[in-house]
Amino acid sequence: MLDERERMTRNHTFALPIARMVLRALVALNWAYAASILVLILMPHEQWIMRYFELSPGPRADRMVAGLRIIAVLGLVAVPLNHAILRRLVAIVETVRDGNPFVSDNADRLRTTAWSLLALQVLSTLIGQIAKALSTSQTPVHLSTGFSVAGWLAVLLTFILAAVFREGTKMRDELAGIL
Repeated sequence: MLDERERMTRNHTFALPIARMVLRALVALNWAYAASILVLILMPHEQWIMRYFELSPGPRADRMVAGLRIIAVLGLVAVPLNHAILRRLVAIVETVRDGNPFVSDNADRLRTTAWSLLALQVLSTLIGQIAKALSTSQTPVHLSTGFSVAGWLAVLLTFILAAVFREGTKMRDELAGIL
């Protein structure tokens, strides 16, 4: 039978390469997301929007096109925020793989991740409000954005984890000084 430490080592050996691979795939998907939004912003798409929402040319159609363009631009703002989070998570995984996760850089990475998550939550809420303002009973705009309890809890949890890592780093350094 395996002891607890050996079992944890095997889980890390199995989980860390998968986490690293998934994070790297998400980095690539994030760039693909950016490219697709850029295409939507740059290509003329007013007619497509008007046809999709069954709008006739006029102020209502102009408002819908402008609002959706703003939402697309805000979607582009999410790309560097996602990239910042993913890049830091990859770096944290590397420190875990190296057997040294309680370093001040990881506390900083988690704090930056928390701020990026906070910005993404604000962005999502803003996009949700714009979609709500554009939406009418004749032309509903359904986006999976807006306020998210889970998202805000993730922000809080990440700020807390950053503090835990900061304290863990201090404790490890103090212990190293004693030994």
